[in-house]
Amino acid sequence: MASNSFGNILKFTTYGESHGPEIGCIIDGVPPGIKIDKEYIQNDLNRRRPGKSKFVTQRKEKDIVHINSGVFDGLSTGTPISLSIKNEDHKSKDYSEIKNIYRPAHADYTYQEKYGVRDYRGGGRSSARETAMRVATGAIAKKILDNVVKKKIKIVGAVTQIGSHKISNTKWDEKYINNNDFFCPDRNTTNIWKNYLTDIRKKGLSCGAIIEIRASNVPVGLGDPIYQKLDANLASALMSINAVKGVEIGDGFSVVNLTGETNADEMRIRKSGKVKFLSNHAGGILGGISSGQDIVCRFVVKPTSSILKSRKTIDKNHNETEIITKGRHDPCVGIRAVPVGEAMVAIVLADHALHQLSLRGKI
Repeated sequence: MASNSFGNILKFTTYGESHGPEIGCIIDGVPPGIKIDKEYIQNDLNRRRPGKSKFVTQRKEKDIVHINSGVFDGLSTGTPISLSIKNEDHKSKDYSEIKNIYRPAHADYTYQEKYGVRDYRGGGRSSARETAMRVATGAIAKKILDNVVKKKIKIVGAVTQIGSHKISNTKWDEKYINNNDFFCPDRNTTNIWKNYLTDIRKKGLSCGAIIEIRASNVPVGLGDPIYQKLDANLASALMSINAVKGVEIGDGFSVVNLTGETNADEMRIRKSGKVKFLSNHAGGILGGISSGQDIVCRFVVKPTSSILKSRKTIDKNHNETEIITKGRHDPCVGIRAVPVGEAMVAIVLADHALHQLSLRGKI
């Protein structure tokens, strides 16, 4: 299997399966002398880990990260950094009944047809378990940004919609995001989501979600105008996350409702001489290059495919049958996608920052 790597200058490769002994990654391109704090990485992993509330999968994984190479005396050495996490709470017997049956909306059928063999336990390599290593890599990417960009870039993600229930953007409270079970920025919405997801769980169903990522203090000039556009790389990074079915930058699909006049982000000059934009429909990216405004992107995560309702499917021998997926699954997998989205945005920004540094010697 190829295509296990992401990035250009900052490049990481993940390995491992959902029910294997461990998952891990190799991160290449980290400059020497960057402070690598294991506790800092662990803090981000703790935000993603399963079993934190009744609204996510009850698989109990501590997700303790181990740094195996590339760090000495707390600093990166410039050599590849190896990270790993042991899998501790995998129950492979939960999947024994489906080893020869394809779960609808999962990658079972396509995976088998492509490779001729698949690890049916928890989805194997196609499991969202792999995203833990993206979060760990993202933590290191944030440290790189702190060192190579003069202004501290802040990356914040939140769930803005679960099922048909949306937040109010006028009530966005950044401090509240990490103080509830949903990464929700709107205090008035959490009880609505609690009741809705409780009902979804009891019925053995699942639902989708929309996640918004905001990156502030991004310098002007990250990204190239053709095949390495910043927004193209962000879209690729976010679309690579499990169960993601759509990505938008700035106003995204809603720009269809605007005209060239209303969509234009007009520009003025402040008294300080700095550029001021009067709006941000473009989401902080113009012509594939960061404008210095906040970068705003959203991605939609489909309903968890594993549900306790009987669904029509086929088996490995192409016989028609039905299936009920047992095991421990997220009623809304989009909730735990927030730190994953933040990590992928950080990785893309760090990769482009290192590219810009090599191009002009400054950012």
